[in-house]
Amino acid sequence: MAAITATTEVGETIPPLTAHAVSVSLPTWKSNVSYEEGEEWVLSKMKTGYPRFFIHKSITQLAATVVNKYGVSGEQAILFPSNSVATRCKAFFQEQVADLSSQQARIIDFVLNPDEENSQSRKNVSPNFSALLFPAEHFGIAKQFWQHSGDGISSRRAEFCLKALEGGLVLEKSQAQDLQRTCKGPKRYRKKTAIDPSVYAEDQDKSCTDVNGSTDRIDPMEFVEERFGRNLEVSFAANAKLAIRRRITGSLTADVDLNEALEKVDDQERKRNVEGLSEDDVYLYPTGMSAIFNTHQGLMKAKGRMKSIIYGFPYVDTLKIVQKFGPGCLFYGYGSSEDLDDLEQRLENGERYLALFTEFPGNPLLKTPDLQRIRALADKFDFCVVVDETIGNFLNVNVLPHADVVVSSLTKVFSGDSNVMGGSAILNPKSLNYKVLQQSWATEYEDNYWAEDSIFLERNSRDFVSRIDRINSNAEALCEMLRSHPRVKQVNYPKYNSTRQFYDYCRNPNGGYGGLLSVMFHKKSDAITFFDHLETAKGPSLGTNFTLSSPYVILAHYSELPWAASFGVGPDLIRFSVGLEDTGQLRAIFRRALDVISEQ
Repeated sequence: MAAITATTEVGETIPPLTAHAVSVSLPTWKSNVSYEEGEEWVLSKMKTGYPRFFIHKSITQLAATVVNKYGVSGEQAILFPSNSVATRCKAFFQEQVADLSSQQARIIDFVLNPDEENSQSRKNVSPNFSALLFPAEHFGIAKQFWQHSGDGISSRRAEFCLKALEGGLVLEKSQAQDLQRTCKGPKRYRKKTAIDPSVYAEDQDKSCTDVNGSTDRIDPMEFVEERFGRNLEVSFAANAKLAIRRRITGSLTADVDLNEALEKVDDQERKRNVEGLSEDDVYLYPTGMSAIFNTHQGLMKAKGRMKSIIYGFPYVDTLKIVQKFGPGCLFYGYGSSEDLDDLEQRLENGERYLALFTEFPGNPLLKTPDLQRIRALADKFDFCVVVDETIGNFLNVNVLPHADVVVSSLTKVFSGDSNVMGGSAILNPKSLNYKVLQQSWATEYEDNYWAEDSIFLERNSRDFVSRIDRINSNAEALCEMLRSHPRVKQVNYPKYNSTRQFYDYCRNPNGGYGGLLSVMFHKKSDAITFFDHLETAKGPSLGTNFTLSSPYVILAHYSELPWAASFGVGPDLIRFSVGLEDTGQLRAIFRRALDVISEQ
């Protein structure tokens, strides 16, 4: 695989020319800093961005259309896949802005035109969505909820719903109800071209007609391959989701098409070693952050509102979730044995917690938590363990036996193509908390994963197994090169960290150490020079099929750099997500950048 190189211009999508790309090009150290500073020379060129931080232009367009049709001057809208998600955002709004009235923060629901209810093709894709309208000056609050929860609508959903709204397939809920009451005639005879439902009129024979008399409109339910060059119709979304869930359990690892995937016999060699696990224990979410957010919400529903524990330096939004959407947390940013000693003493003294959240391994220092000891404490003192396996991935490690819930961002290496978002949560059927968690998920879970996104994710993940070994070996080769260079201060990778024994405890017999590593140089100037001369793609995200580099701490913690540094996460750290390129080609790319700093 050829590398996507650093010649990509500022703001270009990564991959280039990809409408729903997950990453964006920030090819120099300066462009990353300027992005965080909000400088126009970067922001004006942004064609996209990481979807939870940068609201895609198709979403912005749909939101503007909603405000134009249903809003008032000075309002803005933020969009969600369901009323319940919009209601959570509204509640967050009211916590942050105490004097905000219900009219100032109001929800508008959009539902399927009743004319379309019995159409077989419509049953497989629900174009419903909800909009929260609010005073524009409070957009930052809405953006916080969007970013932390990961529950905003996807760009593909927005693209679809905009066509549906403009084509009359979707109506505002009260208008749809009015139409349903007044239109009594046979639906198959009704024309469906009106954008505004007010153009519908009830004629003498009680059938609803379009006064414009036009029959031309783009069908938003057209085949996916006609729009995106794929080979599945949206009506296959349910089967695609089933195949994804089976793949996540480890029971489906063959690179086969969807029909064959659903008939494939379980892969016992790769299946997670937990008795009773099935695809029914896997829940899909629009993003990895949504999986974490909703897991936290589900745990509180099941076991009550208690503080949680964050163990190890976490991904930024995981910490924000437990701090802002619950009673708070006990934070152990070092993830050390001493931290577990302190936790054990607190528990012995009577403190009680909802759950311990940890990453396996952590990001970006790649330290690994002691899951064996954590599990023992959880069983003794009755708290849940939630493990984020995104970076390790289940082909390399098996963490499910030690967790009550395993979460993952499917956006990353599971997909690889950097063109679709997704997340998952797995309930461990052997957990002591399984029954109560299963009951909570049964009442609280909403499948808000958009049909087209599931189709892309299923297609992308078919070769998941075959990609992992190559990524593992490429990452190790780069580690060896970087570790031997005199200007490099530290290389962070599970194989070389002091916590390797905890990783190996959960490592599968044929598992490797993953595709993520980070490096720190002795001097900041070396870090900047190296990054600017490194000929890889450069932008946010990880787990791509191509190598992707980032001054991670600048992007993730720019407003709290001293705080991050206090946990050993220095501002000059560079993170690499290693891809499928030829190993020799990758080594040459990194060697050239190292040679530049050696010559200075």
